[in-house]
Amino acid sequence: MTSGAVDRTPRWKRALDLAVSGPMALLTLPIIGAVAIANRLAGDGGPLLYRATRVGEGGRQITVFKLRTMVVGGIDEGGPLTQRDDPRITRVGRFLRRHKLDELPQLWNVVRGEMSLVGPRPEDPSFVDWSDPAHAAVFTARPGITGLAQLAYAREEELHVGAEAEDLYRTRILPRKLRLDRWYLDHRAARLDARILLRTGAILLGIPRRRWTRRRPSGG
Repeated sequence: MTSGAVDRTPRWKRALDLAVSGPMALLTLPIIGAVAIANRLAGDGGPLLYRATRVGEGGRQITVFKLRTMVVGGIDEGGPLTQRDDPRITRVGRFLRRHKLDELPQLWNVVRGEMSLVGPRPEDPSFVDWSDPAHAAVFTARPGITGLAQLAYAREEELHVGAEAEDLYRTRILPRKLRLDRWYLDHRAARLDARILLRTGAILLGIPRRRWTRRRPSGG
């Protein structure tokens, strides 16, 4: 199902995506190769990549690429949300998730025009409610590898605990993410994208988090 809305994406955004994602995608190839070797040494014979179905621009479903961090069949065994100390996560997968390296293959989604470097979070179709105007508004745009919602919930799996995790996500976490994503779409600018990319880089490098103090939207 699609929202029927039209995205008015600024021209500079696609130019920025291509200028950054193409070279970065090539630079990540050695990292992806190292992960493949680490999986083999760990005795994990499963596929290197995980293909996740997500909602993209205009409500279309897209295939988002990630480095696989779960045991084979893990999603089928325990649902779409990853919980704290989730036993489905492999040893290599925990390292990848901690440093957000599992998201690197999505640079190829950006090159293909299915995603943007910065944008709303690509959501699992099972959590999208098209009767809610907030969902319809957010998915008029290409989803992003990073964004305000991704930064605010960089350690989201720490919040997913117990049998009520999915209900908590639907009723509290997801609405807050949608508010952040709608704020971003209302204030899109090259400078804002640059700040988000720099903050994302700081997280990857382990630099202590700094608050967004200028015109930051309320997450709740």
